[in-house]
Amino acid sequence: MNGPLLLVGCVIFICILLNNFLEKLPVPSLLIFIGIGMLFGENGILRIQFNDYETVNTVCSVCLIFIMFYGGFETNIKVARPVLAPSIILSTLGVAGTAGGVALFAHFALSLPCLESFLIGSVISSTDAASVFNILRSKNLALKYHTDSLLEVESGSNDPMSYMLTAVAVALLGGESVNVPFLLAKQIGIGIISGIVIGIIAVKLLRSRLLPTQQSHTVFLLAVMILSYAVTSCLEGNGYLGVYLCGIWIGNAKLPRKNYLIHFFDVLTDIAQVQIFFLLGLLVTPAELPAVIIPATLLMLILTVVIRPAVTSVLMAPFRPKISQIFMVSWAGLRGAASIVFAIGAVLANVNITYNLYNLVFCIVIMSISIQGTLLPYAAKKLSMIDTSADINHTFNDYQEDSDISFIRINLNKTHSWCGQTLEQLALPSELTVSMIIRDDKALVPTGQTVLNPGDLLVLAARSFDDRRHFILSEIVVENQKQYLNKTLSQIPQMHSTRVMLIKRGMDTIIPSGQTKIKKGDTLVTIKINAGQ
Repeated sequence: MNGPLLLVGCVIFICILLNNFLEKLPVPSLLIFIGIGMLFGENGILRIQFNDYETVNTVCSVCLIFIMFYGGFETNIKVARPVLAPSIILSTLGVAGTAGGVALFAHFALSLPCLESFLIGSVISSTDAASVFNILRSKNLALKYHTDSLLEVESGSNDPMSYMLTAVAVALLGGESVNVPFLLAKQIGIGIISGIVIGIIAVKLLRSRLLPTQQSHTVFLLAVMILSYAVTSCLEGNGYLGVYLCGIWIGNAKLPRKNYLIHFFDVLTDIAQVQIFFLLGLLVTPAELPAVIIPATLLMLILTVVIRPAVTSVLMAPFRPKISQIFMVSWAGLRGAASIVFAIGAVLANVNITYNLYNLVFCIVIMSISIQGTLLPYAAKKLSMIDTSADINHTFNDYQEDSDISFIRINLNKTHSWCGQTLEQLALPSELTVSMIIRDDKALVPTGQTVLNPGDLLVLAARSFDDRRHFILSEIVVENQKQYLNKTLSQIPQMHSTRVMLIKRGMDTIIPSGQTKIKKGDTLVTIKINAGQ
């Protein structure tokens, strides 16, 4: 027991020391942890003999539960709502289409048997949430058209489908008789119901007086996370789907002191990610990789250049996306830890296949993270998909909702009246503070003498207001109403107590002025003052 504990402690210690350094590297930091694992392994410096697939499968599966739950917990459904439909389609039909495309290529180009080809396609059919989240956050990649939210939901929710397809492939290779439609329906149905029901119960208990302290909230949520997977699996449902949906339900509920929960699970998930990638690097034997490097390279290329773009284009076509968005979503389809963990499960099932499945998938994942992951910021820039006025963290649930301070951003264009003035000259109220200025991608701490320039992004802080006794928010969907259609706000007669606060137009949110013209399909968000209160 001393050896494994010493190893785990050393890995965590190294990760903490390297954290600031790793953020500056152009390659994804998770790739470094795989490298550290290989460095510790039998062909590395320390030459640790380690081939315990069963232990790695158990540890990595538990870590995946943490990652899946927290991926759901941090998913901001309100922000992601405009892209929920394409995200869900990509995480289900997209996974199935990817598995089918890879299977066809493996069968006809690599001359592998049908079931073996289907197994390979199933294992590598999902994109990796840990890798996608890590790159988007570390590189601060806020993407246009809610693409960051789309990638977040897709990568966070597509592992269950890949897991189910892998289970079907393993069963068929093992000679079992499987009713595929019934198995998939049962796994999905039980996973959805179990995850949501456990989430509802957990939220009620978190709001009750049965859990009086923050410590009890944290430990309780840890238990809920484990139970949401275990109970779903015992009921023969998809445990990963159950834990993900449970996380979504709890994360989007209003809970007391949620910031403490987020801090705890943020650290826990980071450690889980590091342990997964380190153990996968430790388990592999680099000397055996040349035997699978050619088929792995071919599979990775065809998956990245042909299959993923084709599946994405077809499934997103009904939503009329921009071409640049399709290319961005296609390139961001990174393979990662989940694929390798599913491959380990197949290896432990003792299915006989032509290539060493673990080594094959390991090479595909390494190439995907190193090539796609490293070039992801460059691709976003070349496709003009980076939204410089947005913050990537808006796609994630954030602890700020527990604070009475709200942050507001203002972009200064060339015609803005504040340009050329100092903050002191603006004479802002003392309750409103300019906390930060982002200029040329650099954050500045402003003073009263700071001169504002065109292109500046101002971050203002003020106390939030949420007194619904004095106002009512409502929505008006514009179709063929003559009083709204093709008119500017200044042309619409309004009562003194009602005002249009913002306009939702497709995936965009517009802060209107009197000259803003209303179009068909717009959603007007109005605020009505209860003057009598």
